[in-house]
Amino acid sequence: MADQEVIHSWSAPRSLSTSLMYSFAQRDDTEVLDEPLYAHQLKVTGIDRPYREELLSKMETDGNKVVNDIIYGPGGKKYRYCKHISKQRLPGLPDELTKKGKHFILIRNPLDILQSFDKVVPSSFHELGLGDLVSLYSELCAAGKRPPIIDAADLQEDPEAALRGLCEDLDIPFQASMLKWEAGPKSVDGIWAPWWYKSVHKSTGFSRAINYYTPFPQPLYELLEQSLPFYNMLRRHTRRNRSPKLAAPSLPVPANKKILVWVGDELLPRDSAMVSVFDSVVQGGDSVWEGLRIYKGKVFKLEEHLDRLFDSAKALAFNSVPTRDYVKEAIFKTLTRNGMLNNAHIRLSLTRGKKVTSGMSPGFNLYGCTLIVLAEWKPPVYDNTGGITLVTATTRRNSPNNLDSKIHHNNLLNNILAKIEGNNANADDAIMLDKDGYVSETNATNIFLVKRGIVMTPHADYCLPGITRATVMELVKKENLVLEERRISLSEFHTADEVWTTGTMGELSPVLRIDGRVVGDGTDLEFIYLLVINKPDSCRRLDWFGHLYRF
Repeated sequence: MADQEVIHSWSAPRSLSTSLMYSFAQRDDTEVLDEPLYAHQLKVTGIDRPYREELLSKMETDGNKVVNDIIYGPGGKKYRYCKHISKQRLPGLPDELTKKGKHFILIRNPLDILQSFDKVVPSSFHELGLGDLVSLYSELCAAGKRPPIIDAADLQEDPEAALRGLCEDLDIPFQASMLKWEAGPKSVDGIWAPWWYKSVHKSTGFSRAINYYTPFPQPLYELLEQSLPFYNMLRRHTRRNRSPKLAAPSLPVPANKKILVWVGDELLPRDSAMVSVFDSVVQGGDSVWEGLRIYKGKVFKLEEHLDRLFDSAKALAFNSVPTRDYVKEAIFKTLTRNGMLNNAHIRLSLTRGKKVTSGMSPGFNLYGCTLIVLAEWKPPVYDNTGGITLVTATTRRNSPNNLDSKIHHNNLLNNILAKIEGNNANADDAIMLDKDGYVSETNATNIFLVKRGIVMTPHADYCLPGITRATVMELVKKENLVLEERRISLSEFHTADEVWTTGTMGELSPVLRIDGRVVGDGTDLEFIYLLVINKPDSCRRLDWFGHLYRF
């Protein structure tokens, strides 16, 4: 048939590839070929197999002839389905192999492959062929032919949905006959079937995966470590029909989809940037952190932020803490590799590190601290032009009797509970009171008010003494304004002339309403104007603070 379309299936061994070949063989418009490149592979590589001599004598071994005369040779049906094992795609084969036809990739979790594979052939990374599948995927994508990827687990869980999705991706009609076949050997089987196909010969369709498992062999553990990242990389591009999934959310800043994140001692792509499940930040929120902003190639008050980071780590008795120079180098590498020279924010975290076993005791932390530098393109998180609204949370700020807020730790449940109250009230943030009912801060920022020309802010007894807070206090003094740091009741904020919040992530944010009450007359921003807005353009948006660290 002159207009025959060739469909190429590429997989690792033991990936239900033979079952899928049987499935396509049931179609009335498709003929199938079982690993047509196998003899060529054995001839070129010299690999030994029990059936080697028979296979070499009965199958075409010339790769060019296989591609041109067999795979793309004349056929009698509309489609020709070619089952390939990825390692059989050797250098020197004609380019037409991948340039022509339709291609898809079948994957399976190495956990489900290795044990059965090892019974026939000694397992190795090369034998599995997952690296070859990733290379093939990249090449096809670069050529503008992104191949569909199907997971064997999807075929087992819901065969019809998985096959319908695959047929849709290949732009061919689905046929219900693909779901069933007769048990026993098939005329399309390769010579190697007696060694490899015993289980599939017992099948009559895609069977659901067993719900009981055998222990994974420890000798194969290193091979599993090597192969899983390749499987997971490909798995991210499957249809995932096994269960309903939430739609991928859009990012606030789409450019952050492709960022590099520093974890431990290396930069990793966003989706690969992870910490161990044994890390203390996972086990108990045992970590300290800082938020940094970048303006015009400078990090705002880097030294002050690092002082607080190391003070917090000391207060929590961290051991094997990286040096200050090492942390700086990680910050600057992350920023430069991402090209983030302006309007960026860093979440800098230092965890107590990985544990040798799960548990609370820091005595289990024997690997040293884990450094995380998460840099993102991030504008200020509040409306600093139109203003924000606040409500008062019922959740009280932690007392130093329980957990001192001067330790900038990652255990933020106290703040998160207050933020939930703010979200439920459709407010931007929530004011948190101390145990005696005085205002401490919001769930995320420090807070100031102005009354009759006097600037006031709560004592830092219950709140984090913020670096932006300290800078504003310094600037207020430089402007010869009266500043009071004292206990402030909630009613004083309700009746203030002006209120604003401060924080590195949000900068200076004017507050328009608190608990439904308009602050002042709702338009008076005299002090915000004096401190920030009435400055030269070259000094806008916190550049006026000085103490910026150039990199």
